[in-house]
Amino acid sequence: MPDIILPGPAGRIEARYQKQKTPGAPMALVLHAHPQFGGTMNNPLVYDLFHMFHGMGCTTVRFNFRGVGRSQGTFDSGAGELSDAAAVLDWMNTLYPNPSFVWICGISFGAWIGMQLLMRRPEITGFVSIAPPASMYDFAFLAPCPASGLIVHGTKDLVVPEPDVQKLVDRLHTQKGIKITYDKIEGANHFFDKHEAEVVETVKGYVNERMTNPYDHR
Repeated sequence: MPDIILPGPAGRIEARYQKQKTPGAPMALVLHAHPQFGGTMNNPLVYDLFHMFHGMGCTTVRFNFRGVGRSQGTFDSGAGELSDAAAVLDWMNTLYPNPSFVWICGISFGAWIGMQLLMRRPEITGFVSIAPPASMYDFAFLAPCPASGLIVHGTKDLVVPEPDVQKLVDRLHTQKGIKITYDKIEGANHFFDKHEAEVVETVKGYVNERMTNPYDHR
């Protein structure tokens, strides 16, 4: 699992990646939670999802947002972190052109960044948003949402109340041309403590179904 340093808008970006040898293999980019609340690319759920995507045949990358680990810069309230994610995706596209599928997977703050990246990058085919902070950040920019995706949330989340995420899901459901799958993890908190395996299995099932039957979600 190569440890790499990429050029980013605020200096170097620390990343890990695992590639596939198959030409045109799908790609996945995994975004960690809030940098100011302990979020890093080495958090267990990020690590597990990273390996899950690779195990499903994806060239997969995870990285530290600016100011985290060996990534340079300082926290930028979202704008800079979006630029970081875009820079990593640029690197992936240059090194691995013409992927069969492109996933963006974000956790909490990373889900908010991932959804913004989705709006700006037409090559992204599908998204996974885990514990999207719908009560903290405005998701109104998803109008219209350009791709189908999965939203996962815990029913015992005290940081982002589940009803706020349900409202986001309901709003997305009204948009034509996409399908939003919403899975609630019973009893899970915002960090999915003791429920990480359930999250990974939920995402794995969705990703497998999407890549096997891509036209069912248009």
